[in-house]
Amino acid sequence: MRLGRKKVRIISERMLLRPPTHGDFRAWSSLRQDSRDFLEKWEPLWSREHLSRRNYTNRVYWSTRALGSGSALPLFMIRREDDALLGAITLDNIRRGPAQAGTLGYWVGAPFARQGYMREAILAVVHHSFEKLDLSRIEAACLPENAPSRGCLEKCGFKYEGVAQSYLQINGRWRNHVLYANLRTDRRGRTEIG
Repeated sequence: MRLGRKKVRIISERMLLRPPTHGDFRAWSSLRQDSRDFLEKWEPLWSREHLSRRNYTNRVYWSTRALGSGSALPLFMIRREDDALLGAITLDNIRRGPAQAGTLGYWVGAPFARQGYMREAILAVVHHSFEKLDLSRIEAACLPENAPSRGCLEKCGFKYEGVAQSYLQINGRWRNHVLYANLRTDRRGRTEIG
């Protein structure tokens, strides 16, 4: 299923979730720079070019291709009252066929953390994924010590599934991650015989 770049707009109570555009560069680079200390401990190591216009342009091109192919749903979180960029949420690695699943990743700028924006965005993207994209399973992973992220996932209906050893390189080191999943119909532990 192709997602179509211009068609993807998810509206939540306080936000518009939409793909990034070239015009978002200044807001994105400023928010990322101002939130650097807050974000770096949870993310892959930033390259020297991380905040460059060229790197950002490549991200927008990737977003357009991913939406067109249906492999990902990359969205910026825009506050509706003032059009402020709050962060981003991406449903990536969308797998069709028997899996019907995707992997959720997200970040929020430091000034907007702990205000419920990420919970609102996750709930909106999960609903969209189940209802519009016909996915069955949404996965997410975070560092074990990231209590705010774990709590947010749990409040959004994600259930703990285990630990993945050396799952991702975070801030330059291979790190274990705790794995969570949200199922459209929670069938864990059930087997239908018929």
